[in-house]
Amino acid sequence: MMLTQTPGTATASSRRSQIRSAARVSANVAPRPTPFSVASPATAAGPVPAATRRTLHRTAAAATGAPTASGAGVAKTLDNVYDVIVVGGGLSGLVTGQALAAQHNIQNFLVTEARERVGGNITSMSGDGYVWEEGPNSFQPNDSMLQIAVDSGCEKDLVFGDPTAPRFVWWEGKLRPVPSGLDAFTFDLMSIPGKIRAGLGAIGLINGGMPSFEESVEQFIRRNLGDEVFFRLIEPFCSGVYAGDPSKLSMKAAFNRIWILEKNGGSLVGGAIKLFQDRQSNPPPPRDPRLPPKPKGQTVGSFRKGLQMLPAAIERNIPDKIRVNWKLVSLGREADGRYGLVYDTPEGRVKVFARAVALTAPSYVVADLVKEQAPAAAEALGSFDYPPVGAVTLSYPLSAVREERKAADGSVPGFGQLHPRTQGITTLGTIYSSSLFPGRAPDGHMLLLNYIGGTTNRGIVNQTTEQLVEQVDKDLRNMVIKPDAPKPRVVGVRVWPRAIPQFNVGHLDQLDKARKALDAAGLTEVHLGGNYVSGVALGKVVEYGYESAANLAKAAKKAAVKA
Repeated sequence: MMLTQTPGTATASSRRSQIRSAARVSANVAPRPTPFSVASPATAAGPVPAATRRTLHRTAAAATGAPTASGAGVAKTLDNVYDVIVVGGGLSGLVTGQALAAQHNIQNFLVTEARERVGGNITSMSGDGYVWEEGPNSFQPNDSMLQIAVDSGCEKDLVFGDPTAPRFVWWEGKLRPVPSGLDAFTFDLMSIPGKIRAGLGAIGLINGGMPSFEESVEQFIRRNLGDEVFFRLIEPFCSGVYAGDPSKLSMKAAFNRIWILEKNGGSLVGGAIKLFQDRQSNPPPPRDPRLPPKPKGQTVGSFRKGLQMLPAAIERNIPDKIRVNWKLVSLGREADGRYGLVYDTPEGRVKVFARAVALTAPSYVVADLVKEQAPAAAEALGSFDYPPVGAVTLSYPLSAVREERKAADGSVPGFGQLHPRTQGITTLGTIYSSSLFPGRAPDGHMLLLNYIGGTTNRGIVNQTTEQLVEQVDKDLRNMVIKPDAPKPRVVGVRVWPRAIPQFNVGHLDQLDKARKALDAAGLTEVHLGGNYVSGVALGKVVEYGYESAANLAKAAKKAAVKA
């Protein structure tokens, strides 16, 4: 999830129609009008000092433009035929590009980005002693994330949260810790009957049969684990991760690793046992010895100066392969089987050729790009929903935090808190940024990253900075901040009008339809990528980027042999 920044303690602007953005979502297409004017984005070299920016409430335009089918205008044709062109310089495109070079010895490729920086929605900021995120805020430290850190050369900058730090859910007027181990028997977020119902469902005694239709997250969880697990744990989790509606999210598409347990084992516990047995019989390959040890427990990771350090490191590894300010105008199949891509660039309009293409822009951007050549693909890709999300980063003195939330040493332990939609709190969730990672705030201050909006609150795009800050501050004073605390320092406020793709029921079918339609249109080596394909978690994006590089390398080598 994602959100904005303001320099110092400046007050918010009340002008709705003139909201400015310091970043645009990565999309390699020609600009089209949006409801918001757009200012220069943060640089990719690292967090951007607050003093260099003067916008008070920025809205990140989720689509910077739609391509034109004709590519009107005379384009300079470049003679080189690239093995691969990756469209989009977000994390997906960058991982794909670096893996092409490092793992598959493909050196004749480009990664093109419409904006003047790479990194996509990863937006780390710094200023006045603060470091904060305005896009994704952290990642699960699986081996894919550790591998990309090693491959890009920034593994020494990895930082991890305390695995013993509690997570909270606001329920019936109290922040209640989420179970993380043996406390599953004693935690007070659920009643004893609710825990018994969950246990009996998990072992398959009262979960019923798996239906033939595709279940939503709500249907799957309530059938398997009961109402309390759904309303008190899963519903707020869906809001916090997807900013989504669990009555629409597909269990199979959004949480496949859990869905597959019941499918393979008849119940969640049965599936877990079968998975363990399968791994014992077919152990995974040895772990890469270059990787740092996996952090113990359940934790999240980042980098010393924010997530932006990762795309900046990849850019340093393949600088001659990256083209920024290249806006894709058209894509087509040439008579000789190559793909022709027309770009608007700082040097004018150019046409380049490739044997294979990876499109890692958001699905609605790709839909515009292919709508004339593959209308069925465009229809499928255009059906995916991207609700708005706002990130509101506020700072309070530690003295403003409620005493019951403090440890004996005066610190505020914890990852953060989630807020079920049934509990009267507008904010989706809050990350305790200064408790989670070191160096995020000056001593004596608490930095809180708050998410607001999502599928159930799309009106945030029409609210001013004052209104967003006022709502978040009001919610925090009901839960973690003292009611009489001084006003917060507004560190950052960013709204992304199209933030997170929703993996709703039917998502996988639509994705399959799009791929088949591209093939039918002769675009057989146009590969779809990005988080609407891989999943929204950064680890999923990275994992898919490695897989995509392998597929693209095979396609390019096959096409080169035919040529």
